[in-house]
Amino acid sequence: MNIGVLNYGMGNIKSVLNAIDAVGYDAHVVAAPEQLAELTHLIIPGVGAFGNAMANLASAALLEAIHDHVQQGRPLMGVCLGMQLLATQGEEGGVNAGLDLIPGVVRHLEVDAPVPHVGWNSLIHHQEHPIFQGVKKHVDFYFVHSYYFAAQDRRHVIAETEYGASFPVVVGRDNIVGVQFHPEKSQDNGLKILENFCEWDGQC
Repeated sequence: MNIGVLNYGMGNIKSVLNAIDAVGYDAHVVAAPEQLAELTHLIIPGVGAFGNAMANLASAALLEAIHDHVQQGRPLMGVCLGMQLLATQGEEGGVNAGLDLIPGVVRHLEVDAPVPHVGWNSLIHHQEHPIFQGVKKHVDFYFVHSYYFAAQDRRHVIAETEYGASFPVVVGRDNIVGVQFHPEKSQDNGLKILENFCEWDGQC
C-alpha cells in the first residue's frame, strides 16, 4: 500500500499525515506527477481559495497525474478545499475551472447562519459508502468553510449537513470521494473514516 498526501501549497498536510499515522498506516507527502503514478491511494487536502489551488495544481503539472490516478481506478479522497476541487468549477474569487471529476459547482454558502461555517455538525446520509463503514449515524464532524459543493447529480451526494440550510458535504463517484469536513480534526469518527479510506479498494 502506498498512500500519498498531495502537497500543492494549500496547507493542513501535517495534520492529515498525523491522523493517518494514528490509525496505523504509513503515508507520505507527494508533490511531483511521477510520485502520483506509484500511489495506491491519494488524498488531496487543502485550506485556502479555489482559484489559487487550481493554479498551483496546474503550475506543478499535477492535473493530468490526478486524472490518471482516477482513471486507473485507484482511490482518491478530497478533504475540505480538496473536496471542492473535484467539482467542474468554483466561484470563489471569480469563476475557475476545477478538476471536473464530479459534476458540480462550488458556490458561496448563503444560509441563515454565520459564515464561515465553523464548528461541529452531524451528517444526513443519503446513501451508504465504504468510508463510513463502522461509523455511527448522527455523529458530529468538524467543519471550517465558506463555500459548498453544489452537485449537479443527486446520485453523487452521499451526505448533507444542516446549517441554516441543507447542502452536500460528502460527494462521491466510483473510486472518488470528497468530504467537506475535516476528518483529521474530527476525533475518533474522523479517524475511522481515514482508516476506512486507507482500506478501500475503490469499489462501491
